[in-house]
Amino acid sequence: MISFGNEWGELKNQTEKERFKAHFLDRLKSLHGKTLAASSDWERYSALASVVRDYISKDWIATKQHYAATHSKQVYYFSIEFLLGRLLGSNLLNLGIKDIFQEVLDELGINLAQVEAQEEDAGLGNGGLGRLAACYLDAMASEHIPGHGCGIRYRYGLFEQKIVNGYQQEYPDNWLKNGYPWEYRRPDEAVEVKFGGNIRIQINGKTEYIHENYESIMAIPYDIPVVGYQNHIANTLRLWSAEVKLQDWVCSGFSRDDCQGTIEYTQTVQNISTILYPDDSSYEGKVLRLKQQYFMVSAGLQSIIRNYKAVNTDIGQLFNHIAIHINDTHPALAIPELMRILMDEERLGWNEAWDITTKTISYTNHTILPEAMEKWPVEMVKTLLPRIFMIINEINERYCRELWGKYPGEWEHIHHMAVIADEQVHMAHLAVVGSHCVNGVAKLHTQILKEQVLADFYHFSPAKFRNITNGVTHRRWLMLSNPSLAALINDKIGPHWIEYPCDMAQLMSYANDTGFQQDVAKIKFQNKLNLAQHIKEKYGVNVDANSIFDVHVKRIHAYKRQLMNVLHIMDLYNRIKDSPSLDIMPRTFIFGGKAAAGYFEAKCTIKLIHALADMVNNDKSIRDKIKVVFMENYNVSLAELIIPAADVSEQIPTASREACGTGNMKLMMNGAVTIGTLDGANIEIRDVVGDENIIIFGLTAREVLNYYRHGGYNSWDIYNSDIRIKTVTEQLINGFFPQGRDEFKVLYDSLLYHNDRYFMLKDFASYVEAQNLLDSRYKDHKMWSKMCIANIAHSGRFAADRVFTKYAMNVWGIRPDDPVRCDCSDDEFMSFHHTGCTRSNQSSSMPLQ
Repeated sequence: MISFGNEWGELKNQTEKERFKAHFLDRLKSLHGKTLAASSDWERYSALASVVRDYISKDWIATKQHYAATHSKQVYYFSIEFLLGRLLGSNLLNLGIKDIFQEVLDELGINLAQVEAQEEDAGLGNGGLGRLAACYLDAMASEHIPGHGCGIRYRYGLFEQKIVNGYQQEYPDNWLKNGYPWEYRRPDEAVEVKFGGNIRIQINGKTEYIHENYESIMAIPYDIPVVGYQNHIANTLRLWSAEVKLQDWVCSGFSRDDCQGTIEYTQTVQNISTILYPDDSSYEGKVLRLKQQYFMVSAGLQSIIRNYKAVNTDIGQLFNHIAIHINDTHPALAIPELMRILMDEERLGWNEAWDITTKTISYTNHTILPEAMEKWPVEMVKTLLPRIFMIINEINERYCRELWGKYPGEWEHIHHMAVIADEQVHMAHLAVVGSHCVNGVAKLHTQILKEQVLADFYHFSPAKFRNITNGVTHRRWLMLSNPSLAALINDKIGPHWIEYPCDMAQLMSYANDTGFQQDVAKIKFQNKLNLAQHIKEKYGVNVDANSIFDVHVKRIHAYKRQLMNVLHIMDLYNRIKDSPSLDIMPRTFIFGGKAAAGYFEAKCTIKLIHALADMVNNDKSIRDKIKVVFMENYNVSLAELIIPAADVSEQIPTASREACGTGNMKLMMNGAVTIGTLDGANIEIRDVVGDENIIIFGLTAREVLNYYRHGGYNSWDIYNSDIRIKTVTEQLINGFFPQGRDEFKVLYDSLLYHNDRYFMLKDFASYVEAQNLLDSRYKDHKMWSKMCIANIAHSGRFAADRVFTKYAMNVWGIRPDDPVRCDCSDDEFMSFHHTGCTRSNQSSSMPLQ
């Protein structure tokens, strides 16, 4: 462990506790001009955060100095999203001072949890992609990897979701309204980003490309320290804000129009970093999205190259000192932008620049959904980014010539692999062609990429492709959100698992221990009581903490099949109405997630959930056997309340559609049992916990893909052959719900007239059977306890620390100074360096299931 400071030593004795107390009270006075008694919880939060910043800054400065002195290879992780969650509790935990701060605040009569609740969730992401990126930053810092994030500082988050009469309504997520205490503005490190204009070619012995008549935008960096777990490492998340060079604009006292024009232009520029995922249903919206993506990569790369050149004179060695990773295709313009910098500014030739670029950049693919494979109109890219388009076009020409050498005369094959085709720039193709490594995020997902979605690229460059299954940080999702369970694990196997999470497998020796089972059950019950209290206070719904808490929390999308879950609840409700004495465990179905503002079908699903909730929650005849709750504005902080309380983890996407999933990992880590399809990481969860500790149903990926490719499925056949399905689908439109016959017709039509694209009706019978099996297993308390413990014990396999150690060694060529904390892999190199957990003997390749 590298030690740069001694915060714990500074605070652990009583004298230092008193010093901190004085420091906190003085900060409260200096920031807000108030005594403790007169201050609000928010003022206490901001003062406490300011004091914690002081402790972080020492390690942050020392970390930068250490990296510079040792010439450590730096990783820059580019992502359009970073869903950080609240940082006060995380920073206290990772600094190793949370307990002692708790003591000090208790002495002052301050409730730390109440103060932590004042922090706004940073509106820098939406769902799994952003949360994954945040977990990975935490893991890199904790694993001593010099890894930093690069993204956009959005003024507003995606939106704040409110439910009004059962309908989702979107409101501005003004998360910065009170400032953000964890960020540092760096105006002295601003860079210029150029849009539009034209390129003048000048030949003076060497061809020069001169960008003229462009729109100039200043990118201002805001840095957030990312604190490693008790290792005195603090890496950096750099976020960019778009601003105007106001000194270039006139606001004359003689012309009101001058000032008005400047104000309007300022607003146009600031729009680039105003909101995550602007509506791209219009041409202007698409342009804004493309601007965001180039703004992020151009600002980030300019900053990286500038810092590199400050200590390295040889730009040709860039890839030996810098690794750039693009998280999905949003940052794929990093490839032509790095080429532009190397050729136009560093004066390298094409071949040398291309060699450096491809050795520097690596790419994670996150989807096989066609609608998520980004493409941009050629004319748009050419107009907005003229020099970048020239480079992309040259990349395409050279790549197609290379393809011609292997596939002479196969025009269709080459067209299918081209970066530019059908007047579109294919960003996934660009990302594959311009990087040295392409990874999928679960074994099944990677196999589908190799065999189908990117099969042509895999056959052309098989060495590029590999799998690295996603992971989550156990520090936030277990230690921070479920401290009682973390303390119990410490009591049973010691704290070694915190740094070596695969050691959690030692808990299996207690799986049959009645006392341990009871201890785990007590913790789960208390977490359920906490959630039940929140639901009562916020929604006025009484839920029974003794009922099964069945949790389905994720982005609302047809392929994630919240609708299938609802259809099952409707069927269960029908069965209870027909047989009031039906012998089932009481069940509380908990939903959460946002629907994209323009996604009508998803918003209709939210309305259906609320309509069903209104019906079953107020029906006295079913005697509270089922309850339905939708928790609005699902975010990281709400997840930290829901996930520790979950008994059942709903992971039910159409097989082959979910690349990986990470909610499944967080829920298993907290002792929830997965009911799911053989998709994404569900397969790998099954492989480690065993068939007896997970409930699997439905079509396999191969079966689904065969239907998509060859047809043969008719949802009307299912409708006509299963009376349960016919009943619940008709209830969507026959007046069963008081909202009217047309309210849910779009959902009805999607199932029947659009042939049930995501096979909800096809999987329905299997899903109901799986739910019945789940009910019977829950009734056997000993069996259920063993299942919960098995999931907790094996969740270390999915720790982000393992994932990023694998990235570091297998993708970026970084060998950590410290021994590897956790690999759990079949990789020979990592196993040689492995410390602290047992190798898995599972094959790294798998057939489609």
